[in-house]
Amino acid sequence: MKVTFMGAARTVSGSCYILECGGRRFAVDCGMHQGNREIEKRNWNIDAYAPKKLDFILITHAHMDHTGLLPALVAKGYRNPIYCTAPTRDLLEIMLLDSAHIQEMEAEWDNRKQRRTGGDMVKPLYTIADAERTTPLFATIEYSKTFEPVPGVKVTYKDAGHILGSAFIEIEYEEDGKRTKAVFSGDLGRPEQLIVNDPSDMECVDYLFMESTYGNRNHVDEKGSLEELAEAIAYSYGNGEKVVIPAFAVERSQQIIYSLFLLRKQGKLPADMPVYLDSPLAIRATEIFRKHPEYFDEKTQEYIRNGENPLDLPNLHFTQTREQSQAINETEGPAIVISASGMANAGRIKHHLKHNLWRPGASVVFVGWQGVGTPGRKIVNGAEKITIFGEEVLVKAKVFTINGFSGHAGRDELLGWLGTMQGKPIKIMLVHGEAEVQTEFAKLITEKFGFEVHIPEYMEILELEPGKELAPVVDLEVARPRVDWEFLLADSETLYQELRNRIRDVEKRPWVDQAELRDKLLGINRTIVELVSEM
Repeated sequence: MKVTFMGAARTVSGSCYILECGGRRFAVDCGMHQGNREIEKRNWNIDAYAPKKLDFILITHAHMDHTGLLPALVAKGYRNPIYCTAPTRDLLEIMLLDSAHIQEMEAEWDNRKQRRTGGDMVKPLYTIADAERTTPLFATIEYSKTFEPVPGVKVTYKDAGHILGSAFIEIEYEEDGKRTKAVFSGDLGRPEQLIVNDPSDMECVDYLFMESTYGNRNHVDEKGSLEELAEAIAYSYGNGEKVVIPAFAVERSQQIIYSLFLLRKQGKLPADMPVYLDSPLAIRATEIFRKHPEYFDEKTQEYIRNGENPLDLPNLHFTQTREQSQAINETEGPAIVISASGMANAGRIKHHLKHNLWRPGASVVFVGWQGVGTPGRKIVNGAEKITIFGEEVLVKAKVFTINGFSGHAGRDELLGWLGTMQGKPIKIMLVHGEAEVQTEFAKLITEKFGFEVHIPEYMEILELEPGKELAPVVDLEVARPRVDWEFLLADSETLYQELRNRIRDVEKRPWVDQAELRDKLLGINRTIVELVSEM
């Protein structure tokens, strides 16, 4: 079997692996690349997926970093089945439309600027029509029921315990008379996580493609997370300010509501403190969660049987419209605001941060992984100010980072899941993680289990044949284009010298012109100071 790593290789986004065996070509996941500008350029490399030549696609779960490019493939001619669980299908019907709406809106904003400056028009990555053409392709399957999407390839979905309907995927195939089994972990959840079941155990496999998001650290326990959230609430409630929680619309928002339900039962959520779920997508996702209680864990189902729904709160308000969202920040007094996006790089959360980040009595609670280059990552890393809608905003609010809400297994939980496998040694490909984390995690796996571990590069090609050494084919100029720092610094020095050469002429200009040029240079210097501080 040949595998091409189309994403989530030394990064935490863009999960997609294209497999070829027995004359068939198919994909596991098709995620959007998220992060800095260089990473997001990869979203436009759709031709490399050769969508028309894919026989089918297997989806582990609904998050955009695993599914967000599906409409882009459909726009390029993909028309075959997309297999997933029923909750994943329902969530994707709303999430892909929401993503398409964002693509169209961002393209329109860019084109308004282009019209003013005479630049070239841009197209959205995909459109709402593309998303609408994607949903009829979904084919739902159940956990633990093996099926054959094509003859000779057997597929089984197992509960990954990450979000509602999430799965890790077992693929068995025969090639040249040899039977081989590969497992794609997708994103693995945590034992005792709210709402969903624990991840299923894994049987023996030949090759394991394993996520490694938190491969070098553990999370605090559920109790510790609740205590931290209660601390943030008490802090802002005592100061008469707001608790702003950037949260992904699917799973994380529902987990936060569930956690507030538990805090209310403990008397740690003030009865007069309103809670706003300010995300139309999160509101629709919450309704889908309520539609599929059969996927809830036993503890959640017991609450429901006793007449207590953890996704309900007496003081919970759903804000659908823009006007309702704006009214939150026009209302004085303490409140809890749960809003998307989880990395604070899009959506209504940016407005809430603009209104509250500079307030010393407010608090900002991060409850999930923050991508490199995102505003959330900068705040978590201690930035004194960030730019929101072109305006610099001071970071004076108290910042809480609560990793215990993560839907991803921590280091020991990943090792524990790996330890459930019985049988022969396997080869592990670490995916969906940052390179430094993966290097550390690989060492731990080898020390504990003795397994061979490989960390693939973006667009790497691997031939998998049991008993043979891995021989990766990598183009590093594609995977990690070299940054020519010497050229950049020399260019900067040349420009600086030219600036010096022109100062004498500038000093002859009217004072008003000099003041304007001075302000521009001060702005450049501030940018350089920010750059140096990040190095």
